[in-house]
Amino acid sequence: MTKRSSSVTIRDVARQTGVSVATVSRYINRNAPVSEEVAERLKQVMSELSYVPHAAARNLASRKNRVIGLLLSTLHNDFFVPLLNGVEAVVRQKEFNLIIATYHANSRTEMPSPIGPHNTDGLLVFSDGLIDEDLASLHSRNFPMVLVHRLPPPGLSITSITVENTQVTRNLIEHLIQVHGRRRIVFMRGPAHQEDSLLRETGYKAALQANGIPVDENLFLNGEFERDIAYNVMNEFLDRKEQIAFDAVFTGDDDAAIGVLRSLQEHNLRVPEDVAVIGFDDLGFAQFLNPPLTTVRAPTELVGKIATERLFELLENHPSDEVNVLPTEIIFRRSCGCQA
Repeated sequence: MTKRSSSVTIRDVARQTGVSVATVSRYINRNAPVSEEVAERLKQVMSELSYVPHAAARNLASRKNRVIGLLLSTLHNDFFVPLLNGVEAVVRQKEFNLIIATYHANSRTEMPSPIGPHNTDGLLVFSDGLIDEDLASLHSRNFPMVLVHRLPPPGLSITSITVENTQVTRNLIEHLIQVHGRRRIVFMRGPAHQEDSLLRETGYKAALQANGIPVDENLFLNGEFERDIAYNVMNEFLDRKEQIAFDAVFTGDDDAAIGVLRSLQEHNLRVPEDVAVIGFDDLGFAQFLNPPLTTVRAPTELVGKIATERLFELLENHPSDEVNVLPTEIIFRRSCGCQA
């Protein structure tokens, strides 16, 4: 007679299958491999006994929630779609759940982060999602986490996945200077604490210096990596009573490029004839803008995938403190003046 599922225990499954309780637990929690033969037998016996593992008991026994968290400062950007695709693919494969939360760490009050050790097994921290002090606190408690699009704070060995920003930006700015003769290039900054923006600015300044062009603070605008903000800031720049000469715009990222292109069009400035425009990320819409956008192709989905894989390695007791900087490449299209 088959026992009712409510009275069947993991020991009953182990006894009938002829394996240890630990082996059954490994199979249920997917935290260590079992042979295909044993897995098939366990599956059959669990079906025969109508055994359904109790999620709460399983989590309590393993001290795991089977949940990882992704902490962001904002979601107002198409950039996050491929990143989330990469994260979600791994989470689904591992049969975990994903919690996504936004948290303005640099302007916080007393409100704690909405996700962390209290409700997740590990954390993906995007860019400035947490300040260095919070990262140090979590690190001191050995809480598993991986940094995304930022390097670890000095002195902390935390796994980090990011992309190359500085050299590729320098190469792109030098392309505008040397190939298209642009010398008055607006640099549109991202959020103040965004490492990607700071590194791109370093590349921009290096390109100017290498080509004997002085840095002009009047050519720096704050686009915040958002199309609406970039649009408004570009309008204000173009509407100034004292016009500032410029012949190109590095928009900071592709999302901001949408706002910049619209503003230039409304002010009857032709791209690229009057003003060259370049972006960063090569999001799906970049090639369909008018004109098609010259930009930097960043492996955003791969960043999300690798970061999540590294986090699961930490959860499975395979620690890593490596910093992985993925390569980027320039994609030349018509907005800079190229015909390709």
